[in-house]
Amino acid sequence: MDELTPRAIVEELDKYIVGQAEAKRAVAVALRNRWRRQQLPPELRDEVAPKNIIMIGPTGVGKTEIARRLAALAHSPFLKIEASKFTEVGYVGRDVESMIRDLTELAKNMVQHEEMELVQARAAELAEERLLDLLLPPPPGTQQDTGYATLDDLGEQHYQKTREKFRQYLHDGQLEDRFVELEVQDRNTPMIEVISGSGMEDMDINIKDMLGNIFPQRKKHRKAKVSEARTMLMQEESQKLIDLDNVIKEAVRRVEQSGIIFLDEIDKITGREGTTGPDVSREGVQRDLLPIVEGSTVNTKYGMVKTDHILFIAAGAFHVAKPSDLIPEMQGRFPIRVELQALEQADFVRILGEPQNALLKQYKALLATEGIDLAFTEDAIEDLAEIAERVNRQTENIGARRLHTILERLLDDISFSAPERSGESITIDCAYVHERLDDIVKSEDLSHFIL
Repeated sequence: MDELTPRAIVEELDKYIVGQAEAKRAVAVALRNRWRRQQLPPELRDEVAPKNIIMIGPTGVGKTEIARRLAALAHSPFLKIEASKFTEVGYVGRDVESMIRDLTELAKNMVQHEEMELVQARAAELAEERLLDLLLPPPPGTQQDTGYATLDDLGEQHYQKTREKFRQYLHDGQLEDRFVELEVQDRNTPMIEVISGSGMEDMDINIKDMLGNIFPQRKKHRKAKVSEARTMLMQEESQKLIDLDNVIKEAVRRVEQSGIIFLDEIDKITGREGTTGPDVSREGVQRDLLPIVEGSTVNTKYGMVKTDHILFIAAGAFHVAKPSDLIPEMQGRFPIRVELQALEQADFVRILGEPQNALLKQYKALLATEGIDLAFTEDAIEDLAEIAERVNRQTENIGARRLHTILERLLDDISFSAPERSGESITIDCAYVHERLDDIVKSEDLSHFIL
C-alpha cells in the first residue's frame, strides 16, 4: 500500500476506465485514507471512520468498474450487491446482514488461496510421493510400507531404483494418461430442504456443518488419470499444510480493516418522504441497512465481524429520486458525493481502443484464435462511436454497454464463419460498418429491439 498514492491509484484506474476523473480522485483518496488510518496510534485509529461514497450517474459509465478495480488494486475483499435485493425484516427477501457473511466467505477463500500458493511447492512434492505409491505400491516389508525396513538391502535398493525410474517418467510426462485408483472423501451429505426466509441464508450451511460432525466421514474409491489425480492430491496436501484457524483469523481481519462493499441501485430503495405504497418498504430497507453502514457486529459462521471500518461505495442513476431523498441518517454516512458524466462520442472512441481490456482488442484476440487477423480503420471506429452515441440518445442511454451490442451485430457474420476463414486478414472499414448497421439504426422501431 505504501506505493499506492492517490495519483498512482488514478493512473492504474486510467488503464481500464475512460474519463470520470472526479470519481477516480474520490475513491483514490478514500483508499489512501485507509493506509493513513493504519499509521495512526491505536487510540486514534479506531476513531477514524471510513468516508463512504455515493456515485451518481447513468448506467454504463463506469461506476461498478471503478469500485471493482479499486478493490483489485488494494487486494481487498470486495462484494458487489444490489440494494434492491434487501427487504425489511419480515418481508420476503435477503437479510441485510447476509452481505457481511458473503464478504467474510469471499475473504476466507481469498486468504486460503494465497496460503495454498505459498505451500504449493511442498504440496507438489507430497502429491508426487503419493502418486508414486499409487503407481508402484510398496511391497510388504519395505520402509515405505511399514515405516521400517524388513527386506534385505538388495530388495530395498531394487524397489528404490524402480521408484526413481517412475519418478523420472512422471517428470517427463510419460504417465499422464495412465489411470490410478485413489481414495477421496465422499461429499454427499443427507439432503435437507430449508425454506429460506429473511435471516435464514446461513441455516442450510450450518446444518451441513453440524451433520458433517455427526455422521462419519465416508471415503470412496475412484479412478482418475495421473494428470487429474495430481491436481486432486495437491489440493488435499495443500489443505493439510495450511492452518485453517489462521486463515479464518486473517480473513476476518481483512474484512474488518479493508473490506469494500459496492451497494448498487441505491436509488431503487430511495423513497420520497410522506408518500405511501412501496416507498414505505424502501425506507424500511434503508433503516435496516443503517446499522451495518454505521458500524455494528454481525454473527457469521467464522465468528463475530465488526463493520465499523468497511468502506461502502453506493451507486445509482437517481433519475427519479435524489440523494437528498435518502433518510437523513443514511445521508450522513455517505459524506462524499461524486457525479459521473454521461458518455459522448469522443469517449466511445477512446473506450473502443485505449484501455488495456478495450473491446476491439478483445475481439481481435478472440478471432485470432481462429487464425483471423482482424483490423479496424480509424473512420470505422469513429462511425461505431457515432452510432453508439446516436442510439443511446434516441432510445435508452445504457452507456458503454451499447458498444457490446453494436459490435456483436457488426461482427456477427465474421464470428459465425470464422472457422472456415482461417488465415484471412479482414479489415473493418467505414463502408462495412454502414452496410451492416445503417438499416437498423435508421429504423427506430428496430433499433429499440436490436441495438
